[in-house]
Amino acid sequence: MDQFIAMRVFARVAERGSFSAAADELELSRPAASAHVAALEKHLGVRLLNRTTRKVSLTPEGSEFLASCRRIFDELKEAEESLRSARTRPQGKLRVDVPVLFGQHLLLPALPEFTRRYPGIELDLRLNDRVVDLVAESVDVAMRFGPVRQSGLAARKVLASITVVTCASPAYIAEHGEPRTPDDLRHHRLLGLTQASGAPPEWEFPPPYTSKRLGLKFAMLFNAASGPVVSAAAGLGITHTADMVIAEYVARGQLKLILEDYVVTGPPVSLVYPSAGHQSAKVRVFSDFAADLLLRFQDEVRRWIGTPRRPSPPALR
Repeated sequence: MDQFIAMRVFARVAERGSFSAAADELELSRPAASAHVAALEKHLGVRLLNRTTRKVSLTPEGSEFLASCRRIFDELKEAEESLRSARTRPQGKLRVDVPVLFGQHLLLPALPEFTRRYPGIELDLRLNDRVVDLVAESVDVAMRFGPVRQSGLAARKVLASITVVTCASPAYIAEHGEPRTPDDLRHHRLLGLTQASGAPPEWEFPPPYTSKRLGLKFAMLFNAASGPVVSAAAGLGITHTADMVIAEYVARGQLKLILEDYVVTGPPVSLVYPSAGHQSAKVRVFSDFAADLLLRFQDEVRRWIGTPRRPSPPALR
């Protein structure tokens, strides 16, 4: 016996006072409707309906059970409507994980706009540069730079493009000179960001300037993306990072692009979710907002520092 179906058949028979009428509405045969109610009575150990050849009426136990059935049906309907509403109207708690620099420089200043648009969302925002386990840490959506390697995740690629550039402060260049090729970096103070795995940085340049060939040594290493940037702006050395990260520093004259003939395309940007299907409205609207934020900032970056040139690099010396 499917108890829930039997309860619905019983309630409809009680409301209509007829097995035939209830069976017609539920698209069942009369014997099937009668069998459902009989099985329910057997399961409960009480008679719910008085049956005569002319009519069906509730027993006292049946009347009490009918009231309970209606409460259960109402609660189920309310739960269904609440879930349906959550999928169409952005509301409820949303746990988000984004890289520190994106959060600090783009997302936090834009939160008033996001809150005005979606007042029903309770945002739980985490800023960090480590790759979190979305399922283990109950994260609804995260921003990732680079390949998405964790299994069981759905990913939405953001259309914003990143260029990896090299830069230093004007003061550093004035004191130590400006490198002309990646080979020249061996003679400079380099400021690097350790990889998520803890491995040392691997700066990327067009072939044949591979990390193995260059064998770069670092004067300072950091585990947060802001470390090399702030230190480079303070004149402590050269850093190699995404154009979006250093654009404002370049616009203010705190950093200068160098090795512009050797820029490379940066890692893809993705928004990732714990599962592939049935995104809720709150996840969908945040993803749209974050993607649009990156695209708008990309336009700002191009205005501040231009589009780095990408001619073929000169031959190795």
